[in-house]
Amino acid sequence: MSLHDDAVLVLKGYDTDREDQSELRRTYLDHLAGHPDGMWKACGAGHLTASALVVDPERGRVLLTLHRKLQMWLQMGGHCEPQDSTLASAAMREATEESGIAGLTLLPGGPVRLDRHPIPAPCHWHLDVQYAATAPAGATEQISEESLDLRWFPYDEVAGVADASVVRLVEGTRARLEQGR
Repeated sequence: MSLHDDAVLVLKGYDTDREDQSELRRTYLDHLAGHPDGMWKACGAGHLTASALVVDPERGRVLLTLHRKLQMWLQMGGHCEPQDSTLASAAMREATEESGIAGLTLLPGGPVRLDRHPIPAPCHWHLDVQYAATAPAGATEQISEESLDLRWFPYDEVAGVADASVVRLVEGTRARLEQGR
């Protein structure tokens, strides 16, 4: 199965009762149907990306990266690569590379959220599929070349440093964690 096929299956299985997320899911599926290259950075109409919010639920905090190019606090994530066999593996690869933490575990249930945001030309959109991953006990982060900084934030401090998309991802992740208890 190709990464494109996996993305279609993941999106078709993405369960949401929120209207905005249902509309985004349809937008993503329409994009993939119209763009066989819609998984890759080279797709000029935009492309899917994969990200993961690294969370330490025992201590009530999330790890955010100060993105070097955007100079914003964000979850770990980025472009899909040819070696990625699934969206989930792309999100895990990005989270591991950018956090420096080995042994991350994706929360069950697939993506937590979808987020579509504009990017500069020649591409025009990132269609981000957002997962969440728990860090193992005693994990030590390691800053990557893509980051200016890497820092743990208590849940209630995220709104003071990050944009609304990250806040919504934290809220969705916390709700998913509560469901699992």
